[in-house]
Amino acid sequence: MEKQFRNTKVRSSLALYLSLPILSWAFYDFANTIFSSNINTIFFPFYMDETLGTDEVKQQVASTFISYANAIASFFLVIFSPLFGVLIDRTGYKKKWIVWFASISILFTFFMGVFSSFDFGISDAGIPISLFYVVISFVIAKFFFNSSLVFYDAMMPDLGTKEEMPLISGFGVAVGYLGTLFGLLVYLYVGNSDFHKAFIPTAVLYLLFSLPLFFINKDQPFPKIERSRSTFLEGYREIIATFKDMKQYRAIFTFMFAYFFINDALATAIAMMAVYATAIVGFTSTEFILLYLVSTISSIIGSLAFGYITKKIGAKSAVTCVSIIMIVALILAVIAVEPSLFWIAGSMFGISLGSMWVTSRTLIIELSPKEKQGQFFGLFAFSGKVSSIIGPAIYGTVTLLLKDYGAIASRIALSTLIIMTIIGLLIHLRVRTNVTN
Repeated sequence: MEKQFRNTKVRSSLALYLSLPILSWAFYDFANTIFSSNINTIFFPFYMDETLGTDEVKQQVASTFISYANAIASFFLVIFSPLFGVLIDRTGYKKKWIVWFASISILFTFFMGVFSSFDFGISDAGIPISLFYVVISFVIAKFFFNSSLVFYDAMMPDLGTKEEMPLISGFGVAVGYLGTLFGLLVYLYVGNSDFHKAFIPTAVLYLLFSLPLFFINKDQPFPKIERSRSTFLEGYREIIATFKDMKQYRAIFTFMFAYFFINDALATAIAMMAVYATAIVGFTSTEFILLYLVSTISSIIGSLAFGYITKKIGAKSAVTCVSIIMIVALILAVIAVEPSLFWIAGSMFGISLGSMWVTSRTLIIELSPKEKQGQFFGLFAFSGKVSSIIGPAIYGTVTLLLKDYGAIASRIALSTLIIMTIIGLLIHLRVRTNVTN
C-alpha cells in the first residue's frame, strides 16, 4: 500500500484525517474504547465492588477478582497473539478478523448484562453465582477485544506513508478517546447503583461504531499463489525463529522487553483505577466519572500532541518523555490521601496513557522491516499481554495477602507499578534506533 502513496504529493493533516479509510479505521478505535473504558475500567470494577465490597477486607477481595480476571484474559492472548501476527503476514487479511473478533466481544459484553440481571442463587462461599457467569463473559469479551487490536494496529501501514504514521496513530488514539467521552453517557442511564445496567448499552454502542470499519475498509489479501501452504500451528516455528534472530533485530526486541514492564503498569492501572479511587482515595462514583472525563480529555490532548512531538523528536525520545510523566503520575497516586492530589495524578496518567500508545506503535513501525511488520505487531502484543498477566496478578496477590490491612494493601500494590515503569524506562534507554534492521 505504501507504494501507491510514493508518487503523490504530501497530504495535509486535514486531508489525512478526512480520508475515508483513515476515518473509518479511527472510528473502530472510537468503538472499542467504549468497551475498554465502560467495561474494563469503570462499570465491571464498579459492579464487582458493588457486589462484593461490603467492607474494607472484601474491597481487597473484589480487587483480587478484578485483577485475576484481567490476568486470565491476557493469558489467552499471550498464547494466540504471535499466531495472529503470522496470520497477517501469510494472508494479508486484517479487517476480516477484526469483524469476527469484535463481534464475539460484543456478544459476550451483551451476555454480561444478561447474566448480571438474573438471580442464580448464592455459592457456598457466599458469592452470587451470577457473578461467576459475568466474570467468565468478561474474560471472553476482553480476550476477543484485545485480539482484534492486533489486526487493527497492523492496518496502520496500509493507510499512509511511513512519514504519516505518527499523525495517523495520534489521530486514531484521539478519536478513540472521544469514544470514551461518548461512552460515559451510559452513566446518565445507570446512575450511582445497579452498575450491571451499563453492560448491554455498551455492547450496542460498541457494535454501532464498529460498522464503518466493517463496511468501508477493504482487506488487501495476498494472492493465493503467494501464500504459504504450511499449517497455522507451524507459525510457532516462525516465532521461535524470530527469537533466534534477536541479534539481527536487537533494537526491536530491546524495546519489546522495555514495553513489557511499562505496559505492566499501564494495564494494571487501567483495570484498577476505579476501585482504587473510590475505595482507597474516597471518590464517589460520580466524582470518579468526572475524574475519568478529565483524564480522557488529557489523553486526547496528549495523543494528538505526541503525534506531532513524535514526528519532531523521534519515537524513542517521545516514549522516554511519556514514561517519565507516567512515573510521576503513579507516585502521586500512591501518596494521595485527599482527592485533590489524585486529580493531578489522574490527569497526568491520562496524558501518558494516550501518548504511550501513539509513540510505541510508531516506534514498532520505525524499527520493523516491512515484510515482518505483522509478525512484530503480534510479538508487540505478546510482550504487552504477558505483562498484562503479571501486572494484575501481582496487584491481585498483594491485595489478597494484605487484605487485613485494608487500604494499605492497595497502596503497596500500586507501588509495584512504579518499580515496573522505572525498569522499563531504563531498558528503553538502551534501544538503538540508528541501526538498520
